[in-house]
Amino acid sequence: MSADAKLWTPANVVTVARICGVPLFIVVMLSPWPEWLSFWPDAALWKPWIATLVFIVLAATDGLDGHLARSRNEVTNFGKFVDPLADKILTTAALLVLIELKVLPSWPVFIILCREFIVAGIRMLAAAEGSVIAASWYGKAKTVTQIIAIVLFLVKDSSVVVDAFGAWYPALYAVSWAVMLAAVVLTIVSMLDYFSKARDLLGFAPSKKAQRADDGKGAREAANERRNAAQEPGAAPAAVHAPGAVCADDADAPSDVELRTLAEAVLSTARKRGATVATAESLTGGLIAATLTSVPGSSDVVEGGVVSYTFDVKERLLGVSAARLAEAGAVDEQVALQMACGAAEQTGASLAVAVTGIAGPGGAEPGKPVGTVCFGLAGEGFSSTARRAFDGDREAVRRQTVAFALELLLFALSDRPRP
Repeated sequence: MSADAKLWTPANVVTVARICGVPLFIVVMLSPWPEWLSFWPDAALWKPWIATLVFIVLAATDGLDGHLARSRNEVTNFGKFVDPLADKILTTAALLVLIELKVLPSWPVFIILCREFIVAGIRMLAAAEGSVIAASWYGKAKTVTQIIAIVLFLVKDSSVVVDAFGAWYPALYAVSWAVMLAAVVLTIVSMLDYFSKARDLLGFAPSKKAQRADDGKGAREAANERRNAAQEPGAAPAAVHAPGAVCADDADAPSDVELRTLAEAVLSTARKRGATVATAESLTGGLIAATLTSVPGSSDVVEGGVVSYTFDVKERLLGVSAARLAEAGAVDEQVALQMACGAAEQTGASLAVAVTGIAGPGGAEPGKPVGTVCFGLAGEGFSSTARRAFDGDREAVRRQTVAFALELLLFALSDRPRP
């Protein structure tokens, strides 16, 4: 695919069109165009309604470009940059238009714009530190409330509305201001939420790395503890949680040393049990198998692995039920278990682990936020599932997934009876 094709995806075209439509909204709302249409005597009455319609259409494209990017798997860096920028340009333009028309005082606009500058600065700092601060529902509620408030303020003083509401107009005026004040409150709350999430980056709390250093237990010691715990048959590593549990993890990704030590422990324990292992991977794209096979001599334990990124590969190579995929999607415990069963059957391994999830930055679904990962374990007379909710950016989620998959293998190999 050419560079132009990768850049000018349908989603990005919609986003850029939204930005280009902002001047049209401003012209329709502020210019004296009704005076130029002598054949339409009521043009001035409908002027704010036409401008509001343009604003609503532009605002609605925000959901459209996001849907196109996710459904077509065309999330690009340009799109991640320009999409939030387009939203802010449209909202700022509308608020400034309201000030120009003397419909809205400047103080709500000042608060809203200050929040955008502050949040942008926090995100830039987080990016420089290699961290990602995920948007919360406060930000989404803020955006929706701002749009509703802007629409109400655009039309509330039009002659059509005043005449239609008559004696009830003061109630509409009060509702418009109530929604605008709610938008201002949510703006402040969402800003404080960003401050809270970035408090360690801003120096208001010790960073996680500093906390680990203060505890006197670095990555090597933690990994060595897991390896030592695995030396006794039947002992499960302390970091393993009960299969099926859903819990949030530290956003710091495990180090290469931790992953290497976990892989060595899995291979050593498998040899003692006379077991072999295999992998079936979606979001990790082969990282679990790569971590295992990075250890010299792993060929006597690792039978192989399948990277099954698409529904079609999951069905054809691993035997995952098409009906289950259609019903629950790929991020599902039973899908993960079927992937593990298929990997064990295809490779002949005595134990297989499978992972499927959402590494981000996009792809979140209702009930399945970014960081949701489902695990499946299957082997001779053994099956288990687990679901985890990881924090951090795409790389952190993938590395935490690798670590937990290895821990699950270690747990199963340690607790299983000898073949």
